[in-house]
Amino acid sequence: MVWSGSWVAERLGVELVGDGRPDGDGELKDLLGLALRRNPKRAHLLVSNVLGKHVPQKPSVVYGTGFELGRRVRELLGDAEARRAVVLGYAETATGLGHAVADGLGVAPYLHSTRRPVEGVARAGGFEESHSHATSHLLLPEDPALLAGDRGPGGPDGADTDAPLVLVDDEFSTGNTVLNTIRALHERYPRSRYVIVALVDMRSPADRGRLAGFAAEIGARVDLVARGAGTVTLPEGVLAKGQALVAAHEPEPAGATAHGAAGSAGPAAPGFRPCTRVDLRWPAGVPDGGRHGFTPAHRAVLEPALPAMAARIAGALGDARRVLVLGFEELMYAPLRLGTALEDHTDAEVRYSTTTRSPVLAVNDPGYAIRTRLVFPAHDNPADGPGDRYAYNVAGAGFDAVVLAVDSAADTPELHAPDGLLAQLAAHTDHVLLAVVPSYVPSRPHPHAPERQEPPVLPEPLRGPAFSSYAPDEVGWLLQDLSDTELEAPTEEREEAIQSGGAHYAESLPVEYQPSAAYQELFKAALELSAARVARAVGTVTETVLAERGPRPVLVSLARAGTPVGVLMRRWARHRHGIDLPHYAVSIVRGRGIDANALRWLAAHHDPADVVFVDGWTGKGAITRELSAALDGFEGFDPEIAVLADPGGCVRTYGTREDFLIPSACLNSTVSGLISRTVLRADLVGPEDFHGAKFYRELADTDVSGHFLDTVAAHFDEVVDAVDTEVKELLAADRAPTWEGWAAVERISEEYGIHDVNLVKPGVGETTRVLLRRVPWKILAGRGAGADLDHIRLLAEQRGVPVEEVDGLPYSCVGLIHPKYTRGATGADGKAVESK
Repeated sequence: MVWSGSWVAERLGVELVGDGRPDGDGELKDLLGLALRRNPKRAHLLVSNVLGKHVPQKPSVVYGTGFELGRRVRELLGDAEARRAVVLGYAETATGLGHAVADGLGVAPYLHSTRRPVEGVARAGGFEESHSHATSHLLLPEDPALLAGDRGPGGPDGADTDAPLVLVDDEFSTGNTVLNTIRALHERYPRSRYVIVALVDMRSPADRGRLAGFAAEIGARVDLVARGAGTVTLPEGVLAKGQALVAAHEPEPAGATAHGAAGSAGPAAPGFRPCTRVDLRWPAGVPDGGRHGFTPAHRAVLEPALPAMAARIAGALGDARRVLVLGFEELMYAPLRLGTALEDHTDAEVRYSTTTRSPVLAVNDPGYAIRTRLVFPAHDNPADGPGDRYAYNVAGAGFDAVVLAVDSAADTPELHAPDGLLAQLAAHTDHVLLAVVPSYVPSRPHPHAPERQEPPVLPEPLRGPAFSSYAPDEVGWLLQDLSDTELEAPTEEREEAIQSGGAHYAESLPVEYQPSAAYQELFKAALELSAARVARAVGTVTETVLAERGPRPVLVSLARAGTPVGVLMRRWARHRHGIDLPHYAVSIVRGRGIDANALRWLAAHHDPADVVFVDGWTGKGAITRELSAALDGFEGFDPEIAVLADPGGCVRTYGTREDFLIPSACLNSTVSGLISRTVLRADLVGPEDFHGAKFYRELADTDVSGHFLDTVAAHFDEVVDAVDTEVKELLAADRAPTWEGWAAVERISEEYGIHDVNLVKPGVGETTRVLLRRVPWKILAGRGAGADLDHIRLLAEQRGVPVEEVDGLPYSCVGLIHPKYTRGATGADGKAVESK
């Protein structure tokens, strides 16, 4: 085997010397390789083979190495001291290592430093890492008393000042970082014992003496536990030689070359689907890592959940035989534990590594530790601004599947961009899976913490196949799952309760309409007839949105009628432009407003100015007005709705203003991912919950959601020219809302003696809803309306509802809900009849 440090050693004269044991040199070289980096303070980089940062390694080896070091610390401290200890790891390289050490202790809480400030979380300390690429470390514990050693009785105010602090880093080279840390913390939280843990102790004799002197100076005991030990010998002028060598192999500074340099390819081809989402179902309340603290109680919840999460990943891997679990910068522990669990759930060869902020030269030589490098934009909106990030030894490593694990703060448009990490990975493996761990933000003030007002952290969006029949990357539902709750009520009971004021329509669900064989055939025929027309409207509205709200809008559909449209718009953007637009579905309820918690989640994960609300069609414009009013208290959101059809003249952004049949209006959940209409009821939806909905898994045999999407998308290519012409005309036209539909509804309400505009539902889509979900009184149809109303006529016939042809109707049809409805207003067979 060629040592992965020989390339640097031969050119610079750098040597690794063991600690004097017979095989000390060999053991050290098993642990470490060498690489070069563009750094004015230290040219060489010690590259660990067991850390899981730069070199993919078996997850069990990475975790086992840290866990064993933790066991050694527990033996050193004894059980009583270990119970009072606190473990502190260093960002970004040692966050996972430190967590594994804490697991080895078994009884100690864990915290790691971070370079990501978190709004509302008080800083409890910080220090500098002088030789690092990014030097400043923050300490942001949810409970600031954690660093004070509040682990038992004793000391002022009950603080246990003798609680040991265990500091974990990947290497102990000069000791400067540890000295800076202890000095900063000792001034605020003095204690009598520190334990330093590292994979390798590479200090010179002078550095060893300096640490001993510092320990004596502060009057504390400092112990060291390391997996390996030795020294690095550096010849005269090695820094200048190293910089020259880097310049010769990388003439431009890191990041100045195209993304994907050094053994990788450029962005994925347009239309390529770069990833498959895996719904981990991360346990609620468990932090994604130690940024704010991770306790043994958190560990007790996570451990039993790992096998099920690994099984979900394994189920999505197919026949992959060589798999990389790739973590993200400071997010090392969660993907590491997913990797160890995955090793138990698949026969595939599993490796683990993570992305990094640190630029390192890549040289494709077996004697060099960093063979290839992927370069991609930062994708977590870093506080220090945009910049390049890196993944090493992934390109060309023969992985036929990569499972990328990120926290939700990093699941951004930059991640999904054509030059983003997902596209870079897709160029080097057959299958990319994306697993998102919810970013933990402290939600409840600890008794010792400064007062904060942040609302509780909200759960991640629900995704298929766990919730809905849509693919997980097609839409994220900002809803809570009420599938196990009995919510359906007979249509007549619901109508009477709604009209009497005894209940709101969103407090229950209608019994799902089960279409007859004749109606199913009618739907199929309608879809074939109108698919190209729908595709044209999809293209027109999407291109308009991209032109006016681009380059990367965030689609937020109004569940549920807007959701199939949002999915189609997302498909158009990917098919035509090769971009993956984020898409979420939220609930809005007439008279109650939009889901405020869903808006809060969106604002925390995206720029509100990028959010584009999407719906299927407009009727009289009630939801348009509802949304505008609901957004008054939320800064940055644009209340404009983008719709396929705007026959009511209520919006500026539309595919057409014709009132035509959109086949997704013909059915309920079976054309909308098997999701119910949304529910808002006080006993089910608390002030900190998303609105609810049900997933009708039992209707899978009649689900046509995918068929509808695929049929429409199949016409995209043929309508491109027509779309381009229409968009050009629309962008130059006056598209101001006319509200023609609202005026017509008010007129009809008075002419027919209804006196309630909420009982007048204009347009094909709204009329279909009346027939499927309410108690209809009569249907007004535009004289001479053709095939667009075939399904309306069939439904009306099935429910005994008269269809009246009228002139001068601005819509194809209008559905009238039975006014002043009571169950006594129906005939003996339950069918609606006209009022006497």
